[in-house]
Amino acid sequence: MPWLHSSGTLALESFGNLGYERAHMPWRHVVLRGTQVLARCAPDGRLLDQGGRVEIRYRSNDGKSYRAATRNLELVPGDVLPDDHCSDGTPVVEPRNNEGTVPQASHANLIAYTDGACSGNPGPAGLGVVLIENGVRRELSEYLGIGTNNVAELTGILRALEGVGRSAEVMLVHTDSQYAIGVLTKGWKAKANQQLIADIKERIRNFPRLSLVYVKGHAGVPLNERADELARQAVAQRGTSGWVEIKSSRASG
Repeated sequence: MPWLHSSGTLALESFGNLGYERAHMPWRHVVLRGTQVLARCAPDGRLLDQGGRVEIRYRSNDGKSYRAATRNLELVPGDVLPDDHCSDGTPVVEPRNNEGTVPQASHANLIAYTDGACSGNPGPAGLGVVLIENGVRRELSEYLGIGTNNVAELTGILRALEGVGRSAEVMLVHTDSQYAIGVLTKGWKAKANQQLIADIKERIRNFPRLSLVYVKGHAGVPLNERADELARQAVAQRGTSGWVEIKSSRASG
């Protein structure tokens, strides 16, 4: 029989041995970091896990297919949906180099990947930051107490800015939060978190060569995945690591 994971997932390789094809598998609703999405599953509702990832869709008919880490998906009670509930999807892959960064990052002296996590929204919240300053990599996992996912995402960016020693360098801060980029750089009106946003904007003014870069979450970008892991670690452990320097063998992710 196929290999069944205790977390409610099914190993896709084993399932394929039974003669079923992934393209004809149904869908079910799951929650990915506070957002309800559709995920591939077996007829009995178990998620189809391939190498620790599951095919997901943010919308049933937008034609875009993504792959999310299985550990980040929370099952939602409900019926299994037929295969044709979602239109055919083209895989979306985040372009990256060997360091797990978007291409323009090679021109920066300071590179940061930030992420936030929240168990419930609001709920126990944490952040993760991976910061590389002139080749030296440091990481931060910080528990924030009860908060929202947006607060965790914003505070992650703030911690990255607080964690560097020089503001005159070219700096790229990567985030998978469209909300954070919108309220910080695009003039989006914020109904909440106004003081936190103002504090971050004030600090950004000290970085004339800083850019906020959107990176698609759960797209296999190693340093972004690591920031996500650090944020979730903070929530799970209800603890803060402080800045930790990573030895050179792991510095590039």
